[in-house]
Amino acid sequence: MSTLDIRKQDTAHGAVGHIWLNRPELRNAFNDATIREITEAFQSMGSDPDVRVIVMGAHGKAFSAGGDLNWMRAMADYSWDENHADATGLADMLWAIASCPVPVIARVQGDCYGGGVGLVAACDMAVAVDSAHFSLSEVKLGLIPATISPYVIRAMGARQSHRYFLTAEVFDVAEAHRMGFVHEVTALDQLDSRVDTLVQALLQAGPDAVRACKNLLHTVASKDIDVPLIQHTVEQIATIRASTEGRAGVKAFLEKRTPDYRV
Repeated sequence: MSTLDIRKQDTAHGAVGHIWLNRPELRNAFNDATIREITEAFQSMGSDPDVRVIVMGAHGKAFSAGGDLNWMRAMADYSWDENHADATGLADMLWAIASCPVPVIARVQGDCYGGGVGLVAACDMAVAVDSAHFSLSEVKLGLIPATISPYVIRAMGARQSHRYFLTAEVFDVAEAHRMGFVHEVTALDQLDSRVDTLVQALLQAGPDAVRACKNLLHTVASKDIDVPLIQHTVEQIATIRASTEGRAGVKAFLEKRTPDYRV
C-alpha cells in the first residue's frame, strides 16, 4: 500500500503535480518505504514534460513528524554500513525534491519536526498555516540533522540554524516566516487559495524559462562571484534569449500581446 497520494491535474497551460504524504494516523512520519516512494514520485513527475509545477502536501493534522518510530527502532540495531545505506536513501530523497526540474511548492497544513523540516526546506517555496510549529529535534534524541542540513541552512540561514539545530527548540510559524523559512503564512481555509496563487503565477511563465531559472538558482546560490560564474550567467542568458520560447516571449511583450505559453 502506497504511503503517498499522487495525482496529476491537467490544465490548459500544462499539468500540476500533487504529491501528498498519506500517513495521517502516524502524523505523516516517514520510513524507508515512504522515502523510496517520494524519491520515485519526484523523479517521475520531474521527467514528465507536461508537468509545470508540483505541490507537496500532506493529509491529516501534521505535515510530517519526521522519522517513523518503528523505523527508528529498527535503525538502533543497524551496523555502520546499514546506517550509511539508509542515510543515503534519505539524502537521495531530499535531492530528488530539490533538483526536480520544475518548481516545488510546500503546502504546510500542520506541524513539521525533524526530517519534516527538511522536506519543506528542499522545496522551492513554502506556504504554511498560522498554527504550524517547527522543530529540528534531532539532538534531543542524541542525533544530528545531518542529511537535511544543506537544505535547512540554505532556507533559514546559518545564524538561525546555529540556534535551532543546537537547542531543538520548537518555533512557531511567525518565527519561520521572519527567518524566511516559509514565504507566506495564512489561515487554514485560505491555504489552498494562496498555494493556487503561486501555481497560477508559475503557469503564466515560460515553461522552459522556469526550468532554466531553477537550474540557475542552484548554480549561483552560495557561489563566489568570480569570472567562471559570471561567464556561466552570460552563457545562460544568451542561450535562453536565442531559444524559441525566449524569442516568442520577447516578441509578444514588444507587440503588447500574450505569448502562446500564457493565458
